[in-house]
Amino acid sequence: MDSDREICSDHEESGEPKAGLSRHMSEGSIAVPEDDDDDVERKIDLGPQFTLKEQLEKDKDDESLRKWKEQLLGSIDISSVGETLEPEVKFLSLAIKSADRDDIILPVPETGNPEGLWFTLKEGSRYRLMFTFQVNHNIVSGLKYTNTVWKTGIKVDTTKEMIGTFSPQAEPYTHEMPEETTPSGLFARGTYSARTKFVDDDKKSYLDINYTFDIRKDWL
Repeated sequence: MDSDREICSDHEESGEPKAGLSRHMSEGSIAVPEDDDDDVERKIDLGPQFTLKEQLEKDKDDESLRKWKEQLLGSIDISSVGETLEPEVKFLSLAIKSADRDDIILPVPETGNPEGLWFTLKEGSRYRLMFTFQVNHNIVSGLKYTNTVWKTGIKVDTTKEMIGTFSPQAEPYTHEMPEETTPSGLFARGTYSARTKFVDDDKKSYLDINYTFDIRKDWL
């Protein structure tokens, strides 16, 4: 767990909307203030607002534009995308993947925070986090993951990762984070508190949860 690191990556299965596909500015809800330049409000005029259905139907008689949009967005059933400006991103589960043990699959609470201790990590172990999430209605642009960890009230780690841009589809997406190694030793063991957020380019929050986890000598 390296402190204050930022990792950027593009999702290989998604494209990024460019000219002709507009986004709607919105406000993200941040429950706990942080010293993070990304939380500074940005005022950018992104032009007219369109639902994804409207965007797909625009210029539908132009063959070159139609093919470009299909390449950008993949195969989308227009009848299933809805007619709302706002994308819906629902996080379904968190998996902790380690060669030391079977995968730990944790459902993400639909409302509120996980109750009690959410999971335990073994000290000195290598692991990856994998989130499974569903995108509906419209394109979510620039989805970013931020995770901040505290121990005894002191911030010990901040991780940021650009996940990518995703179009709505029936099948859930999965995204696997880079491999991490838990700290080890007497002072590393104990209970930690953490806050995980997923926000888009417009600072709209799709997941914002607080939880606790343990680092122990062994997996539970």
